[in-house]
Amino acid sequence: MRLDHVSYVASHDQISDVVQRIGSQIGTAFVDGGLHPRFGTRNFTAPLLNGQYIEVVCPLDHPAAEQTPFGKAVTRKANEGGGWLTWVFSSDDLTPIEKELGREAVEGHRRRPDGTELSWKQIGVIEHLEEPLLPFFIKWNSLEHPSVDGKASAKISNITMSGESEKLSQLLPSGVNLEIENLNLLKWEKNDEGEGISSISFETKSGLVTIS
Repeated sequence: MRLDHVSYVASHDQISDVVQRIGSQIGTAFVDGGLHPRFGTRNFTAPLLNGQYIEVVCPLDHPAAEQTPFGKAVTRKANEGGGWLTWVFSSDDLTPIEKELGREAVEGHRRRPDGTELSWKQIGVIEHLEEPLLPFFIKWNSLEHPSVDGKASAKISNITMSGESEKLSQLLPSGVNLEIENLNLLKWEKNDEGEGISSISFETKSGLVTIS
């Protein structure tokens, strides 16, 4: 499995400021990704090198934001003040994870402001709600990918995790291989504020930039 994107949460009132701040830090413009009607959220995305991207997502005043796992995860993080939510891995086949978790992946879609739609399947958000170290998993149905929306100029250098690497290995569904190059991105630290992503560093044209 390959690292597909990283997800940062902001409140609805602050998302524009957060998008401008992060975009300025990494030297890359965000584009309006549109609404996730199924989840009660909306996002902006910025392309990264290596076919990856950053998502900045916020909850909407919509029932789905309190009723779906992804909506709940985004809403909870926004209520905590925002920040990095999770890392997301893509695969051409989610069947092994579906069998391991005992349920099918959930369909998702969003309509861009230009009217085009992206669609995908995702699974693992429920587990992430319980264990913030865990990524969730996605299979793109659309041919287009958010990493081609705009011009990429930065790439992920490392992801700093609060927690223990041994716990991540124990929590991952059996058969999930995150590939060594993805694990090489990880740095680990202990943090009394909880587990999960504490910061991500990016290689940019202006040098190394770390975003907490």
